Amino acid sequence: MDKETQQLVEMGATLAQARAALHRYKDVMQAAERIFDGDFADVTDEDEDMRMAPDSPAALITPSRTPHASTPEDEDEDTDGDEDVDMEDNEDDVDDYVDYDSDYETKRKTGEVDPYAGIFFSKDRREEVIEVEEEAETAIVSGSNEPVNLMMQGEWMKGCPEGNEQSFLFALYDFLSTNSCPCPQSCGYKLDRKRSDFFPLVPEFSTYTEHLRYIVRPSCPNCGTEFCFACGETINFGHNNSRTSASADVSLFHCSNLQGVILGIGLAMLEMMFVEHRQQSADEQSQGAPKAKSSKKRKMDLHSSTTNGDDDEDDTYYMSLPAGKKARGGTGYAGDGREDTSGQLEAQAQQRAKDEKIGSLLSQIRVYLPSLHRDGGALTSDYMVHPTALAHLRRRFNYLCSTLLRNDSLSDMSDRSILYFELFEWLETISNHEALASMMAMPIMVAGSIKSVAPKKVGKGKSVIRERTIVYEGSAGPRELLEAIVIQAQAAIKGLEGVKPMEPEEEMTEDQKRMTTNKGKGKEKEPSPALSDENQKLLAFCQRILMTANAIDRSLRETKGDAFVGRLHMSLPKITSSSAFDHISIQAGATDEERRKSYIEWATQVRFEYCDLAVPAGEPTPDGDAVPHYKFFFNSEARMLTNSEMPKRSLAIAKELAVLTTNLPVAWDSSIFLRVDENRVDIIKALIIGPEGTPFLFDIFLGPGYNQSPPSVKYMTTNGGKYRFNPNLYADGKVCLSLLGTWSGPGWISGRSTLLQVLISIQSMILCDEPYLNEPGWANGGGTPQSKAYSSNVRRMVVRTAMLGNVKAPPEPFGDVIRTHYRLKAQAVSSQLDKWLTMDDGKPISSDAFNASGRSDAGSSSSAFKKDVEEMQNLLKQLQDNTFQV
Repeated sequence: MDKETQQLVEMGATLAQARAALHRYKDVMQAAERIFDGDFADVTDEDEDMRMAPDSPAALITPSRTPHASTPEDEDEDTDGDEDVDMEDNEDDVDDYVDYDSDYETKRKTGEVDPYAGIFFSKDRREEVIEVEEEAETAIVSGSNEPVNLMMQGEWMKGCPEGNEQSFLFALYDFLSTNSCPCPQSCGYKLDRKRSDFFPLVPEFSTYTEHLRYIVRPSCPNCGTEFCFACGETINFGHNNSRTSASADVSLFHCSNLQGVILGIGLAMLEMMFVEHRQQSADEQSQGAPKAKSSKKRKMDLHSSTTNGDDDEDDTYYMSLPAGKKARGGTGYAGDGREDTSGQLEAQAQQRAKDEKIGSLLSQIRVYLPSLHRDGGALTSDYMVHPTALAHLRRRFNYLCSTLLRNDSLSDMSDRSILYFELFEWLETISNHEALASMMAMPIMVAGSIKSVAPKKVGKGKSVIRERTIVYEGSAGPRELLEAIVIQAQAAIKGLEGVKPMEPEEEMTEDQKRMTTNKGKGKEKEPSPALSDENQKLLAFCQRILMTANAIDRSLRETKGDAFVGRLHMSLPKITSSSAFDHISIQAGATDEERRKSYIEWATQVRFEYCDLAVPAGEPTPDGDAVPHYKFFFNSEARMLTNSEMPKRSLAIAKELAVLTTNLPVAWDSSIFLRVDENRVDIIKALIIGPEGTPFLFDIFLGPGYNQSPPSVKYMTTNGGKYRFNPNLYADGKVCLSLLGTWSGPGWISGRSTLLQVLISIQSMILCDEPYLNEPGWANGGGTPQSKAYSSNVRRMVVRTAMLGNVKAPPEPFGDVIRTHYRLKAQAVSSQLDKWLTMDDGKPISSDAFNASGRSDAGSSSSAFKKDVEEMQNLLKQLQDNTFQV
């Protein structure tokens, strides 16, 4: 055996894997990295030095699209003559398996190599796996006087849907819990390994590492050789035999086996603590709510998003945890209540204590992450990364990572900065090592459904084994989730800048320059007002987010290359601009499902944008002064605040923008689009798509008292102040809503209510299917002749103004949005118009919706609605065929 091959074998590779890797990569370290990335997981050979026993569960795991987490029962099952089964027996099946981090299949089928095929895999991917739960064993270990639970094999492998990662996890668990460790000098001495050696779940991580230090460096009683209990190799630390950092002894960095088990146990402890704290918070919030029917204690699964099955056993094994679904922020009610805030400070202190505890544990575990930039120099395990390291991070750390990064509140994140800063340190450390960096781009696999499997027969005296079938689904990866936070941070920084004066487009004349110079002579330039402490805190947090994202991208370029980062950035969420977005390129799709998917993807991309809402400098203005005017109902109010500095208002706007950038509701039936002035973030236009796909325009101004008082909102889709579409939407543009103080009922709560609540309230309460019922006293009039007549008249006004008017002369800056909206929904809207035509009562449009038989528009007749419908359907066809002329 040559020297290079021997090195790889000593690192933990099989002889066959070592030879195959060296055949492709001449450099030993590059070959090792590819082996531990899983590229050669399916390579086997008769001469393997470390062959798995043919009757072991790992040998029976066949890589497939449905990997199976092995159970202890497999060890005792009779193979009925298949005792010689090993990995070679499955060679015919290898071609049917696409390794998640391999390009072999792409080469064979296309002749082209996609080096990132297994990294940037589709988030539509689904994997089904059977996982087990075993009754825990206990043992007394060093540093503990009481028996502690041991991590069983099922828990060790839970949450892993990848076949090759399962093999690595099992191999390490089996090696460190059942095998003997012989003296490396072959003197005949052997030290048996037990599950309690490496897999105790002690209360503190520091206790676990102290336990490992106690057992990991035994000395042979025959020859006196000191060796590593985890890998069996001679220990020779030389000049590195010193503390490295955070009280981590260098003996715990001796080999990749130690790294794999420390990360596995440490992240399991972290996960359990995180879930426990979340459950406590949920219980505290639900105090006073009606109790559930069953008082049975429930266990929370650490990777699930939804559940299937209705038996009690499922409930005690898993608890549903939403994966990425965000609750709406309210509909405008419950705003008038007097909240008891006496426990608020206590709750904040409790949350801070929990965050400090989790942050501290994160910091302790981070010491053992592979890092070539470690203080004092890299150690052995930093170079020899165990293949389970990536598996541990993807299934355990990713749970915490995705949960924290899905937080909708930038303000809450800033308040919990002690936890988030440590999270950012983890992400930067992971991206810095080539063996782990690909995880930043990999979609996170979360449990989409869980169902019971019939229990297996167990022998007498054996513990009960419970099995569940888990379907894992792809969701956004760490870097993609972070980008959503980056977008929020950028919006918050823009809001904290306050109201900025527009830069003059034309150069000043010499006389103007002299006047400016003389005016300022003898005076020092006034400094910008200092930010308040709260504003500065949020600004510093936002800047740290941007620094983390830049640091990760910089590391990925160094470790993975520009092509990798370029492909990663193509999949990240973005705040687009109307000028940069080619709305024609969005294809509607041939089926209803494809049309809905295209619509959601498009609407998500363009729901929030910055744009210039100021009147262009060349256009005439009422007074001709230098203060800009805006294409905006509240133009006068906005101009009065030019160059004003209001720290509290700026902070409130910053928090609002952070939420709005990524949380505006988007759906096939109804969506909200916002346009914010790029220089005046207090000037906002909203397009709310109501029921039946009808767009309505609103002007919104965040006035000088915001957020102590509600925003100013004006309804603009009124046909020049003629049409009243709803009891809550007046023809003069008034919006009746209790949150805005324009209607009785629950009102605005200073510091708590939000613009998003206002928008969703308008969307869900005002723009409803049967608007007649919104009028006080008419709530029980559903389906009455009066309600039907009211709805018929509204439909006639909708087609005339909200549809035809918006398509032929769309309001700025929503021209592309309105036309793309109707192009993608052309078939559905056209069918809807046919239905409306059959439902029409044949009356003319009445400008007063409360009296459908009252005064009608000039020229209206019973046939006018049919003509409007036909014209709209013709425009829809033109939009669909891309023949529409502006």
